[in-house]
Parts: sequence; C-alpha cells; structure tokens
Amino acid sequence: MIKEDFKNKVFSLSGFIYPMVARMLGSKPKAEDAIQEIMIKLWNKRKELDKHPNIKGFVILTARNYCLDVLRKKKVLLEDSLGALSVVKSTNNHTDIEWQELNSIIKNILKQLPKQQKEVFIMRDLDGYEFVEIAAALEIKIEHARVLVSRARKFIGVTLEKTYNYERGEY
Repeated sequence: MIKEDFKNKVFSLSGFIYPMVARMLGSKPKAEDAIQEIMIKLWNKRKELDKHPNIKGFVILTARNYCLDVLRKKKVLLEDSLGALSVVKSTNNHTDIEWQELNSIIKNILKQLPKQQKEVFIMRDLDGYEFVEIAAALEIKIEHARVLVSRARKFIGVTLEKTYNYERGEY
C-alpha cells in the first residue's frame, strides 16, 4: 500500500474511530495520542492491510485492541470509561439537572449489563457503528451483535420503566 492509498483508505477513518477511542480512554488528549499511535501501527502493517478484505473492520479492531492494551497497562476498568459518556442531550423543554439525572440513571443501568452487551450497545447506539463493523471489531457474528444490542435495549427499557414507575409511586 502506497502513501496515498493509506491516506485515503486508512487515515481517513481516524475521525470515524475517534468517538470509540475517546470513550474507552476517557479523555480527548489521550484519544488524540492514541489515534496517532494506532495510525503508526497500521502504517507498519500496510502490506498486510492492502490484502485485507475488510479494512474498516480491521482499523476498528486495531483501535479497540490498542485501547484495551492501554487500559490493561493502567489497570483501569472499562466501566470507568462511562464517566465520559453522555447518553442523552438536553433540549429546551427540560432543565439540565433532569438530563444529568437521566444520564446518571442510564450509566448505572449500563454498569449492570454484561460486558459484551454493554460494549455492543455503546458501539451501535452511541458511537453509531454498523453491525458489520461491530462484528468485525469484536470478532463475533453479525447476528450475535444484533441479538446483544436487542437484549441490551430491552434491559435498559425495562429498567428505566421500573425506575420511573417507582418514582411516580406506580410500582
């Protein structure tokens, strides 16, 4: 793979993987440094990458594995990366305090999910990855990724329903 091909096929994906890397590492400066390191790793593997059938999936997998390595070295748990996660955004109809409370509730619910369900849910619904990309990154089947997202959504919905019914005195 020549420099121009690498720039167009691989380096152009750095903005695409940035949200996942920032979420996993917990800060923007760490994510920017990580993106540079990931691109260097991919540049060093450019001959293998040229023959790979799913370059986008390989880039996502490399980024995810790099972040997991960094987290393991620092002994930081994936749950700690939820601190940088903002699930819902405020609108004009609600106060910021209500949205902060809802974000807090959802983060606590996410902590209750099994690791793989949580990871697939965040990659799909918050980071916006396609099922094909998630399956490639996590090395699972596409159907399994769909099932994991479905189960996570159902659990989150049921738990939110219970929480709000309890707060209204209906539970």
